[in-house]
Amino acid sequence: MNYVVREIPESLRTVDDAGNPLHPYTDPEGGAPLRCCLRDSEKGERIALITYAPLRRWAKNPGAYDEQGPVFIHAAPCEGPADTTTPAFTDNHRVLRRYSAEGHIMGGELVGEDFDGALRRAFEDEDVAQVHVRSVVYGCFLYAVERD
Repeated sequence: MNYVVREIPESLRTVDDAGNPLHPYTDPEGGAPLRCCLRDSEKGERIALITYAPLRRWAKNPGAYDEQGPVFIHAAPCEGPADTTTPAFTDNHRVLRRYSAEGHIMGGELVGEDFDGALRRAFEDEDVAQVHVRSVVYGCFLYAVERD
């Protein structure tokens, strides 16, 4: 099965999903997971922490699942991910959360080393429209994966 990894939309560099303006800063340490290009930030890069609602742009009726959360992006437009066919940030434990076309949660899985197998299992159900990859410790949204 082929997948497409979806990054954060460029439009959020002006106003985020909570209506907040962008507040860029210089990253003092590096290592922030950038959702615009799906890589870790480097020390000294200009980044911003914004509010993002991952279901709003595609789900038919997310209802109570229309959550918002913090994500890091570059402060200025970037080139986006180098590869949108290979999942990113798979070097740590992750949670894969499955969603229907309406935007309702259909289940999830804690993933260790077999990220590809877990992603394949998630899409075995034809009713799964999108899978969200999330961090385990903070529960933050990292990116969405769809069938290609």
